[in-house]
Amino acid sequence: MNYRLRCTVCGETYAPDSLTYVCPKHGDDGLLETVLAFEGDAPIRPQADDGHPNSMWRYLNLLPIAAERVQGLLAAATPLTSAGWTPLHAAERLGRALGVPHLRIKDDGRNPSASFKDRASAFVVAKALERGETTITTASSGNAGAALACMAASAGMRAVIFVPHTAPQAKVAQLLMFGATVFLVRGTYDDAFDLCLKASRKFGWYCRNTGYNPYTVEGKKTVSFEICEQLDWSAPDRVYVSVGDGNIISGVWKGFTDLHALGWIDRTPKLVGVQAAGSDACYRAWQRARATGAPIQIEPVNADTIADSISVGLPRDGARAVRSVIASGGEFVTVTDDEILRSMKVLASESGVFAEPAGAAGFAGLIKHAAARQVDHDESVVVIVTGNGLKDVPSALKAAGAANVIDPTLEAVERAI
Repeated sequence: MNYRLRCTVCGETYAPDSLTYVCPKHGDDGLLETVLAFEGDAPIRPQADDGHPNSMWRYLNLLPIAAERVQGLLAAATPLTSAGWTPLHAAERLGRALGVPHLRIKDDGRNPSASFKDRASAFVVAKALERGETTITTASSGNAGAALACMAASAGMRAVIFVPHTAPQAKVAQLLMFGATVFLVRGTYDDAFDLCLKASRKFGWYCRNTGYNPYTVEGKKTVSFEICEQLDWSAPDRVYVSVGDGNIISGVWKGFTDLHALGWIDRTPKLVGVQAAGSDACYRAWQRARATGAPIQIEPVNADTIADSISVGLPRDGARAVRSVIASGGEFVTVTDDEILRSMKVLASESGVFAEPAGAAGFAGLIKHAAARQVDHDESVVVIVTGNGLKDVPSALKAAGAANVIDPTLEAVERAI
């Protein structure tokens, strides 16, 4: 496959070997994205039982990497090669209760390190191996770092992870168990991000930071490929997804637009970006753009939410995220921490999908829209759950409430019932 790198600010294109991270005209604001080109016939859609792997790598012909350089890597059974191809559950009973009977839940908490971020980390690690890198680094609120540590461990690479000191202990434990060098930064995710950039430049480490490395979005777009294939190569009407730094929803949109450009689907869905009310920089930028028609401008906020994975004061891919939502005909919505906690319990008890706070935020947005009758009864809806509930057990216990403590007698059971 041939591809170019295009600046999301000015539209200038570059040969992929000429740049590593950002557009030289715009510095760290000049995020790059890939523009795919195919020689000869267009690629053929994968189908069940046709020999493609049951992972994100079944779409290798749509990813900007030299296939012949990674085929040996992909032949091994490792977490790197098993990321993706997560279940798309038909949540009919839950959907009927909400008045959204055509509801499906894409459970990306079933990835190797239990979050959506495995998609980006798997691809970026493969890209690093293609480049001959030996050390890879990232800043993370927890999940991206755990994903990178997992994928790097499976590929024999060194990982250096910068996370806020407030990150949930379960996520820090993952980082350490995967053998990463971990720095708990006394500050916010944004502080960790800036420090990671400085360290990567100083020590020559390959940097995975979202909103900086152009290839994270390429791993993330594979979720849209899977959704469409699991729906027999059709697109849903709406997709709800939580938004922090903006890179996931940017990737989701790129996946759908890539498939539409290829003619594999006949339309693209509306995207609904769901932000925590205490971390709503993208929502505010979308509101301003909608009200004034002015260029999209991301202004930082003081992020404060229980949903640590989307607690971002300055979304580094925020402008592209807002453009993606607008281009899809969709919208942003905010939800409170209380709404997120309630949605965690409803989602788990009514569909069997256990989500961490950020993972359930998208579903909280759907609940809010459904209650306001903003979703048509006949619309097909997909909610992407981005992380497993075991990532943040204290929040899960807040959402679930206390268990019954009883004496070991049948009478005690009867009284509790």
